[in-house]
Amino acid sequence: MIEPAFFYDALVRYGTDFFTGVPDSLLKSFCAYITGHAEERRHIIPANEGAAVALACGYHLATGKIPLVYMQNSGIGNAVNPLLSLADPEVYHIPLLLLIGWRGEPGITDEPQHLKQGKVTGALLEAMGIPKMILGDTEAEVREQLASVYHRIAQTKAPYALVVRKDTFTSYTLHKTEASHGGMSREEAIEEILCSSDPGALFFSTTGMASRELYELRERYRMGHERDFLTLGSMGHASQIALAVALHQPNRLVTCLDGDGAALMHLGALAIIGTQKHLCNFRHILLNNGAHDSVGGQPTVALEIDLPAIARACGYKAVYSATTRDELGALAAAPQEGPTFIEVRVRKGARKDLGRPRSSPEENKQALMAVLQET
Repeated sequence: MIEPAFFYDALVRYGTDFFTGVPDSLLKSFCAYITGHAEERRHIIPANEGAAVALACGYHLATGKIPLVYMQNSGIGNAVNPLLSLADPEVYHIPLLLLIGWRGEPGITDEPQHLKQGKVTGALLEAMGIPKMILGDTEAEVREQLASVYHRIAQTKAPYALVVRKDTFTSYTLHKTEASHGGMSREEAIEEILCSSDPGALFFSTTGMASRELYELRERYRMGHERDFLTLGSMGHASQIALAVALHQPNRLVTCLDGDGAALMHLGALAIIGTQKHLCNFRHILLNNGAHDSVGGQPTVALEIDLPAIARACGYKAVYSATTRDELGALAAAPQEGPTFIEVRVRKGARKDLGRPRSSPEENKQALMAVLQET
């Protein structure tokens, strides 16, 4: 295994001193090390992976240096456009070092939303003309790899990808701590929303811990799972899935349980929801802990900006904030007047024994569609 400090120092020796990307569970120790050791202006966690590529390109224009962009392989989709239309040798010829966590690697047990992405990761990079190398797991091997990679980048002035397998990095815990901005845990907030809502309400939960917690709460209260859609992948898109259902099932209350990292990733979704003025059956509940909680707890900017004001400016009919269970319960039970936005500030973290859904994504979909087809 590789010590994050060794890898970071090796990159800096080659002149790479700007880091940007969206955190990934396979890279969380390295990301934590960057957060703890890089100057603030030299480490930016953007809204999405495409923005990370753009930031890196701008840094190269300003300095002539080779920046590093990190992401989970699921983020390649967000990065394709700027990689091909901006950094590519047929356009601006911008050298970038990509560090990509290989979720869903064939032969390695993983969650269903990662399996397809894992199978095609190499093929996607090949189709884009981006050479790749699997990062080694010894210091000697990594030294040789970096010498080869930086030589190749110097020659081609183009992106190069290092693909990272599970357990490549040793554990590193971020020593910086942030003050808690919420009294409730995310699971307690979801519990209050669930128990205070109309029993017939439909729930669309964002990827990560929120979906797992919703599933377990349904189990605890013996409610069944047929009214939920667990958005296991497609980070940032749960609200648009929920919006389409609300538009075409106007007699059903539809709730999106969103996360701050997911909402920031595709913030334009709020504008589309807010302009649906006639939409009286849609609630957008944002559980804000200011962190990418499912992949190591790296910070987002969500606690530094006014998300309710953004929702209000986008046209949501009603906008609220809740910090206590009583406030949240009252809002969850209240009638709808139009698209509604509720920000709930919650604590970081989840309980260690949190389980995973036992039903498959296909079973989840079929159960929900059966409910939606009922008259």
